Amino acid sequence: MKWRLFLGLFWVVALEGTAQKFVAEKSVITFFSDALLEDIAATNTKTVSIFNKQTGEVAFSVPISQFQFEKKLMQQHFNEKYMESEKYPKATFSGVLTNYDASASGVQTVKAKGKLTIHGVTREVEIDGTAEVGDRPVLKAKFQVKLADYKVEIPPLVFQNIAETVDVSIDITYKPQ
Repeated sequence: MKWRLFLGLFWVVALEGTAQKFVAEKSVITFFSDALLEDIAATNTKTVSIFNKQTGEVAFSVPISQFQFEKKLMQQHFNEKYMESEKYPKATFSGVLTNYDASASGVQTVKAKGKLTIHGVTREVEIDGTAEVGDRPVLKAKFQVKLADYKVEIPPLVFQNIAETVDVSIDITYKPQ
């Protein structure tokens, strides 16, 4: 009889613990390069992410080769020459939201503090954004990435086509795990 009570308690605790974890249901990651000769924009909807609503922990993985460009040649150059997506297939972030209140409802201004890895280089970052807490949490952020910080080289021949700093936007809607 005691083992049944223990097993029942285990399942209640296990279910309660997982009820606060959410996975990406819909994700849109974009970047924009505003350069002298040409603007470059790309969108990725294949991001995998998990969010712990109770603790504010968040992690995501962005498959680099899944960024879609208006021009296929741009996509090819992005993957082969700049991001080397075969060698560095994903960008990742792992961190925690600060100024975050799991019990509050509505949109909150938050800061994500953690480690961002791009092109094989990991850096500590702080990213301003918003968290909308509810049955389907939504995390949004806009920030800039300096390519040199992540050892993404811009050949001298095309330096006027690619900005040294790109704008990144993140919009992820979560569903219960």
